[in-house]
Amino acid sequence: MRYRTLGRAGLRVGEIGVGCEGFLGKTPGEIKEWLDVCEEAGVNCIDLYTPDPEFRSNLGRALRGRREKFVLQAHLCSVWKDGQYKRTRDIGEVREGFEDQLRRLETDHVEIGMIHYVDSLADWEAVKNGPVMAYVRELKEAGIIGCAGLSSHNPQVSLAAVNSGLIDVLMFSVNPCYDLQPASEDVEELWAPKNYAAPLLNMDPERQELYETCQRLGVGITVMKAFGGGDLLSASLSPAGKALTAFQCLQYALDRPGVGCVMAGARSLEDLKQSIAFEDAEEERDYAAALAALPKISWRGHCMYCGHCAPCPKGVSVADVTKFLNLALAQGEIPETVREHYAALPHGAGECVRCGACEARCPFAVPVMENMAKAAELFGR
Repeated sequence: MRYRTLGRAGLRVGEIGVGCEGFLGKTPGEIKEWLDVCEEAGVNCIDLYTPDPEFRSNLGRALRGRREKFVLQAHLCSVWKDGQYKRTRDIGEVREGFEDQLRRLETDHVEIGMIHYVDSLADWEAVKNGPVMAYVRELKEAGIIGCAGLSSHNPQVSLAAVNSGLIDVLMFSVNPCYDLQPASEDVEELWAPKNYAAPLLNMDPERQELYETCQRLGVGITVMKAFGGGDLLSASLSPAGKALTAFQCLQYALDRPGVGCVMAGARSLEDLKQSIAFEDAEEERDYAAALAALPKISWRGHCMYCGHCAPCPKGVSVADVTKFLNLALAQGEIPETVREHYAALPHGAGECVRCGACEARCPFAVPVMENMAKAAELFGR
């Protein structure tokens, strides 16, 4: 398992994490088996969006004796009411639900306290200025949560939360189709067929700004919906008009700026093992040719950080240089962290000899040599 640092939170997480869908409805023995597989493979980050009390209790038992080996992303505002899930902002319900979660998980703390499902700006303002955020800050100061998080499908909401400085981790839906869609308060719009009826070109600019801002400010992203609920894996259901593989979806998400971990949706133990097998895959992870051939989508001229431009005869890491260039251009200046990361590169863009090999290999017709010239001028080497 390859590990990443989850932004300024400083948590070391396996790049493949796991959602809790596959744990639901399982016996205590089955949940223990799932956790055994995770531990053996090094999958250490688990998302706990569901408030199902049986799931929480069974997971708590399975964590006995190995709690410290896992990073728990526990949700606030997701509660169990009258035998079913409920999203709430009622602070009494939020407190009761979170305290119940800790008891059932048999722990006194969680690494990430995630404010659950904020998809409208009005809701974000209410959360930010109301008792929910005050409670999150109280928990953080007490060490009951290690860092504050927020889950959302809306890039406008997410960007507002990230820029507020109040959250350390963002849980966001990332995949090649959702990245084309503009912000909406209705999550159903992300896969509505009407939104893919005409050919689509390049990433929604607000989503690109979100990823770059997370990278710049040190807000780590944990990814949900990497497979689009499974639709992207089916030729008949995929909004792109063609199926992608699980490995391609995982690699795409991991290549976005700011991403630390993908919470792979796994409804069976075999699904989980398939996602874990990503770590040993090579060519199977390559999504560039697949995306370039999608009939309904074009990323022409847009760098995907896929690395197809490599190797450079002068050793320039073209994808990294382009990422830092984009971060600086989006900000209108060179942020200190971007300057430091660029300075750490062994070879700067100024070493480009304009041989054009990178452009010949790029599936997306990115003007690489032009970008290298811009980066060399901007960063001074």
